[in-house]
Amino acid sequence: MQTVNHVLKTNDYGLFSFIDGNRDINKSQLSRLSQSINEEYIPVPIIVNEKKQIIDGQHRFEAVKTLNKPIYYIEVPGLKLPEVHRLNNNSKNWTATEYMNGYAKLGYPDYIRYREFKNKYKFGHNETMTLLLHRRNRPSDSFRVFREGLFSIDSYPNAVKSAEKIIAVKPYYDGYKRRSFVFALVQLFQNEEYNHAEFLHKLSFQSVKMVDCTNTKQYVSLIEDIYNYKRVQKVRLY
Repeated sequence: MQTVNHVLKTNDYGLFSFIDGNRDINKSQLSRLSQSINEEYIPVPIIVNEKKQIIDGQHRFEAVKTLNKPIYYIEVPGLKLPEVHRLNNNSKNWTATEYMNGYAKLGYPDYIRYREFKNKYKFGHNETMTLLLHRRNRPSDSFRVFREGLFSIDSYPNAVKSAEKIIAVKPYYDGYKRRSFVFALVQLFQNEEYNHAEFLHKLSFQSVKMVDCTNTKQYVSLIEDIYNYKRVQKVRLY
């Protein structure tokens, strides 16, 4: 048997700091943990690197600190943000928003712009990625790329134009931010036969026809039907 890492104990909370890019403290999670520790304190150690940056256990640290109990910790040199992600994925998965905020805090330009775009237009993450990638079909591994800090915006100006066009549908259709509808319009924006101003005009007096669909294909078919209303020369959009 070999001892690898010693468990250390201290009441000097000032030794420790949070690592840049880690997710924010969840107040409800902290409250539940504090209550549990107050009822019975099981000294589960946090994990830190050589700089005493907390790699795993920041909620545990905050709860113990609030209750003025000793903190137990294991120091493992060389650990950084990727290890934070890996450890947390094995327990409570990070959300896309937490990855977004984490990389934005670290100063990743594409994540800063991603957050600005998402906060402004309020689309979901699937829709936001699709718009910022400006592709008909978002790559299946885009969430993996996003998690690893490798997300790259294709064209921010084009994404803004597309978002504004989609939002212009709002007066006629409440479901304008539905995932399949957004995907349908992103697909149509790349079709030379499609004119969004013409669609909005036709939709203005046919809004009753614009109903929720279950997938992108159905939305494109419905939009084509509305688009071709009283059109002498019918257009195939699908």
